Amino acid sequence: MPNISTHTAALPPNQIREITQAAWATPGAIVLSIGEPGFPVARHVLEAGMAALDRDETNYTPNAGIAPLREAFAKRFGDQNFLEVDPGRVYVTAGAQQGLHLAMSLLLDVGDEVLIPNPGYPTFGMTARLLHAVPVEYPLHAQHGFQPRVEDLERLLGPRTRVLVLNSPSNPLGAVFSEDLTRALMEFAQAHDLWIISDECYESFTYDVPHVSPARFEGPGSERVFTSVTLSKTYGLTGIRVGALITPPGMQQPLDNVMESIVSCVAASSQYSALAALTGPQDYVATALAHYRRNRDAASAVLAALGIEFLDAQGAFYLWADLSHATEGNVRDWVHRMLRQKGVAVAPGTAFGSIGEGWIRISLCGDSDELVEGLSRLPGRAVGKPD
Repeated sequence: MPNISTHTAALPPNQIREITQAAWATPGAIVLSIGEPGFPVARHVLEAGMAALDRDETNYTPNAGIAPLREAFAKRFGDQNFLEVDPGRVYVTAGAQQGLHLAMSLLLDVGDEVLIPNPGYPTFGMTARLLHAVPVEYPLHAQHGFQPRVEDLERLLGPRTRVLVLNSPSNPLGAVFSEDLTRALMEFAQAHDLWIISDECYESFTYDVPHVSPARFEGPGSERVFTSVTLSKTYGLTGIRVGALITPPGMQQPLDNVMESIVSCVAASSQYSALAALTGPQDYVATALAHYRRNRDAASAVLAALGIEFLDAQGAFYLWADLSHATEGNVRDWVHRMLRQKGVAVAPGTAFGSIGEGWIRISLCGDSDELVEGLSRLPGRAVGKPD
């Protein structure tokens, strides 16, 4: 049998999936390792998808998506960010991950460099490598609140740097960029003529702070931000696979070419479900936000009682906690021991980069009682490793 491509074979395994699949195979395990919303999807969203199938809406749609959905995404993004957004700049994607892939496909040549966060979501680097680009990690350190610093970015610039990836609210950290920091990052990109890819999957879930998109600071003729959003987290539609890429002007033709070569278009019934989610009642979003806030507060109380340090989450639905007192320098192995011995699965910090060694990501999506019970089994700072 011939060999597969070298760059594909070199991709590291996704450690989030690794521990989660082990947990799914463990009877009675409490699974806190994956960001899967736990509420039933709103009925009107399901019915819209079923109605599309009943109408036999099973043909191709335009590469960029059906016009009403593009208009709904444009209105939502514009309203949230005090902008006028032309629906022609909206590209419907199979979730935020495809939006990320499309943007990088458009912007990166072989050997180009893309600045990605460490810790950061693992597919930032994986996608770049699949495109023969070079991910360059910028550090997010505990002593700086896991926020990016322009001086760190400046040191990493090279002649092939083309793209800066930003993620706020952050997965895995729960950190949210302030308006001042977002403006400074935009000014950095403008000064060095970089594109920005802004992952805003969790824009609907912040706690007592606003979400600020870099696109707010663009000026006419100087647009450089590709914003990737999704309905997966906001409306619990992880399996429907619908998101959007908000692009600078003039990008539709090259994006059509890329989309045609990958999947042609997003499934029509999924697009109609997405349209119903965006334009119908928003009760799901308010209910989910309140639940995640309560879970954040309950989880924070358990960790504090155990003497475990953690980043106070301002957004998304994760807590980032320091278990270095127990992990013996190998958090990836430790989470599997924790699952075997205590029946609790959390995501290892190294799934998100080298700076994550000793840290874990805790998902706040699910049942509150299970969350509290699972976290109560963690080793407190005075207890050490699990039995």
